[in-house]
Amino acid sequence: MWDERYSTAEYAYGVEPNGFLASHYQALPRGRILSLAEGEGRNAVFLARQGYEVTAVDGSAVGLRKAENLARENAVSFHCIHADLATFAIAAQAWDGIVSIFCPLPSELRAQVHAGVVAGLRPGGVFLCEAYTPRQVQYGTGGGDCTDTMQSRDTLLEELPGLEFSHLVETEREVVEGVYHTGLASVVQAIGRKPL
Repeated sequence: MWDERYSTAEYAYGVEPNGFLASHYQALPRGRILSLAEGEGRNAVFLARQGYEVTAVDGSAVGLRKAENLARENAVSFHCIHADLATFAIAAQAWDGIVSIFCPLPSELRAQVHAGVVAGLRPGGVFLCEAYTPRQVQYGTGGGDCTDTMQSRDTLLEELPGLEFSHLVETEREVVEGVYHTGLASVVQAIGRKPL
């Protein structure tokens, strides 16, 4: 499905970074950043332009090829890993920051990935996330219609024990990111730090 979505010349979610990430990236410590479900590269390119050492992981080889093209067009580089998050092992205490932007995983798999996030962050490392909430199905402006792949303040608290959140809110905002994420949306935003 993702290979098909990314197979057009256009960038399905645009080439500009996610708005929440662009506004809050400075919460991420300088160093190594892992971007989960990076897709076509817009967020990895943005972080690389800010001087981060970025690794982008995604299950779509088509999306990652476009990400590499976008990196070249922006005169930056980052490491791409083609992998399914169901089997990708997040290296323990290897990351200064981990980013998850609209990563629609079934709840069981998401809990597994989030456990890997907590283990994968170095002490002082930061997890930055924006996701659709289950209320998003009423908006019809992106994210599909499966509430099991959506997140809430409560699910993030439950699945990310040990992180200290400086920002954790459910809110409405205009999301304008390509043809698939456009319009008023119900989102949850999180910035959580692993204690030193």
